Amino acid sequence: MIRVIYLLQLVDLAERSRLIKSTLRGEKWKVQTPKGKFRDVTDREMVDLSQQLQGWTQSVYRFGCAFVHLSDFHNHHAQNPFQRLTEAEKEDVLSHMRNYHGGPLHDNPSMEELSEYLPRVFDKIANNLKCYVEHLERGETSCV
Repeated sequence: MIRVIYLLQLVDLAERSRLIKSTLRGEKWKVQTPKGKFRDVTDREMVDLSQQLQGWTQSVYRFGCAFVHLSDFHNHHAQNPFQRLTEAEKEDVLSHMRNYHGGPLHDNPSMEELSEYLPRVFDKIANNLKCYVEHLERGETSCV
């Protein structure tokens, strides 16, 4: 999501195309500095830019980073993987889900309670991403 938003702010369509090709080749994104050298584009840079353009993207990014840790734990019936997240990760997940999806109600939700909200979370993210990719395909330079 943050990569697509980053691409949409580029008015140089050749540069946009170059970065998309880098993605397809599995390469890190690099941009040219004013001195002609190339440097990596960082996640932090993309998150900061997307946050300026779309105020909710940092919440989605932080939710995604924390959610990855939930997927590392497979036996949800034996142990609640939410309890194994750091306090910051718990707050990121709960804050995003409460602000944008109405729950969960408990501060230490079970996977069953979390799973009630996950389809809405992922549908919303997927729909936004689809919309932004359509903007890219049309050669637009805004995602507002």
